[in-house]
Amino acid sequence: MPMFSYTAKDNTGKTKTGMIESLNEQVLVDKLQKDGLFVLDVRLAVQKVSSKGEKKERETRFDHDNVKLEDLLVFSRQMATMLEAGVTMLRSLNIIISQIQSRRLYLAAKDVHDDIEHGASLSVALNKHPQIFNQFWVSLSEVGEASGTMPRVLNKLADHVEKDAAFRSAIVSAMVYPAILCVVCIGAIIFFALVVGPRFQAIFESMHVQLPLLTRCLLNTFDFIKQYFFFLVGGVVGIVFIIRYYISTPFGRLNYENFLFSLPVVGEITKLIVVERFTGQMAILIESGVPLLYSLEISEKMVDNKNCALVIAQVRERVREGTGMADALMEESFFPIMCVQMIKVGEETGDLGKMLHHVADFYQSNVEAFMKRISSLIEPFILVFMAGIIGTIVVAIFMPLFKLGQGAGH
Repeated sequence: MPMFSYTAKDNTGKTKTGMIESLNEQVLVDKLQKDGLFVLDVRLAVQKVSSKGEKKERETRFDHDNVKLEDLLVFSRQMATMLEAGVTMLRSLNIIISQIQSRRLYLAAKDVHDDIEHGASLSVALNKHPQIFNQFWVSLSEVGEASGTMPRVLNKLADHVEKDAAFRSAIVSAMVYPAILCVVCIGAIIFFALVVGPRFQAIFESMHVQLPLLTRCLLNTFDFIKQYFFFLVGGVVGIVFIIRYYISTPFGRLNYENFLFSLPVVGEITKLIVVERFTGQMAILIESGVPLLYSLEISEKMVDNKNCALVIAQVRERVREGTGMADALMEESFFPIMCVQMIKVGEETGDLGKMLHHVADFYQSNVEAFMKRISSLIEPFILVFMAGIIGTIVVAIFMPLFKLGQGAGH
């Protein structure tokens, strides 16, 4: 039978630790509880045969280091399910920690568990890890603790994370194939420039023939790419680094967003993605019982768009002065008219959270449909472009050989 280590407290509050064999974790927990112990932690013991073996065990414990949306989805969904079933917070965290596949999330969850064990609330414990559990998590946890509806709030949070993950996945999936085609096209050009072109150039030089203009231009281009390849790569990397640094500044971020919004089609879809994110977050906050002003403050920080954040800040100030949210949004030109009108209906009917959900679902469906259409339209153009580039290269390289063949035939 496997060996388990456990940590528990007796009736006097004294902590006890030990190792014992058991069929599985649940059987051991039941046994310890029958013995009058309050179980804090149970985990499979690792045999420490050597330092190398111990290191290997630690390295293979996790699948990845960073925290993905899927990790947060599993964390929130498992927590909500176990709390609904009556499992205590500490016990729920113990079970979740033993199954976490992210190293960073594992360490953060361990700290959260320890803080709660020492008397802190869940919201306070989560607030110590803002890089993983943002203000959205902290605020919803505060509402759940204050209202005694933590399982319901965590389920709403899990629904939001799941919806966000599916939305991002749909956008990424729509752009993967066009991106692969572009990479293949660039790779083919580099391959011809560095490998194929120089060989044919040596053959043509040995023949001492007059090359067609297209072939000369192509070979000169290949020669330029080969000679300055590392400079070209370094220049591209440098430009990307400068652009990323510029975008990281507040002024640069505003200009970058304004540039995206000014593009004919990309600008419209980018704005719809921002509106969907804002309305989705506001819907969860309002439905969970977070006050409107505080919800706007949180969304201002979480919307991840500088222009929209400035608009939300203006809206929040007007709402603080007594203006309705829809009327405040109407004064700004950022949000679509349909979005503002539906929010106004939600305010008038007293069901703002539900209406915000409808708005978010509507724009999410529009964005997903648009991404599918644009992907299906872009793919043929990229294929034609690739065929044109590679076809031009092949024709330019083989034209001298065709002429030599014709000359030999005559």
